[in-house]
Amino acid sequence: MAATVVNGQQPPPDKDHTAIAAQPRPATGSRSGASRAAGDRAVAERAVGGRATAAARAAGAGGAAKKGDAAKGDLASTGGAGSTGGSGRRSEAARLAVLNAADDLLVEVGFEGLTIEGIAAAAGVAKQTIYRWWKSKVDILFDNLVLDAATGLAWPAETPADPADLRAYIHRFADFLGAAPAGKVLQALLGHAQLDSRTAELLHGGFLDALHARDVAHTRACLGGAAGENASDEAAVLLDALLAPLYHRALVLRRPLDPAFVDALLDQHLLDLHLPG
Repeated sequence: MAATVVNGQQPPPDKDHTAIAAQPRPATGSRSGASRAAGDRAVAERAVGGRATAAARAAGAGGAAKKGDAAKGDLASTGGAGSTGGSGRRSEAARLAVLNAADDLLVEVGFEGLTIEGIAAAAGVAKQTIYRWWKSKVDILFDNLVLDAATGLAWPAETPADPADLRAYIHRFADFLGAAPAGKVLQALLGHAQLDSRTAELLHGGFLDALHARDVAHTRACLGGAAGENASDEAAVLLDALLAPLYHRALVLRRPLDPAFVDALLDQHLLDLHLPG
């Protein structure tokens, strides 16, 4: 995620994404402008203590995103409260255009075909503009992932306490990983992380570890009393058993994560724990 600009200063690149990664956001492409704008404003307000950032305000006013939707993303990360006035709005528009262009191009040309030059051309900005905010295409894609996952990988309830909430989340995860543009970003970064240690550190330390910890906690709540004193371990094992086949099917077999497959997976594991299907 692109770092917050504070008093005109860009923070160092080694930033901590954990707080925002723990509340992931929506996949691009499939959501409407209205729902996208609403999510942007809500997360922006949380992230800056109730003050919407310049880009979030732009989203509410019709915004400047490339695809004609409202502004994309948690604007604590893509502009900051210090971005005011005409130059700030132009800067936000450029950032949003880059983020939109990057995940659109990834779907079209794949990770290897994605270049800063291509992103700059598609976004209508200079390469130097991109390098002001990001080191590489990996950083741009990572920011897209964290932003889109905040809603795309949200749980159906803030305080899940029922196996039905777990079922709904696993279906949502399958849709995100297998069908959403942001899922293609996650797949690309997972693949590149096997070859590049910096990408692995960024992806795990900045997103996946916090996501897994959150999901284990919610899964434990969904188990209720079924797991007794070993609820935490049981929840982690169950979550891994549910998610691993999704990753395998999407990344290794390259097959769709259809609802029937997900339902069969859930039925098997929930019945093993004597939980309602």
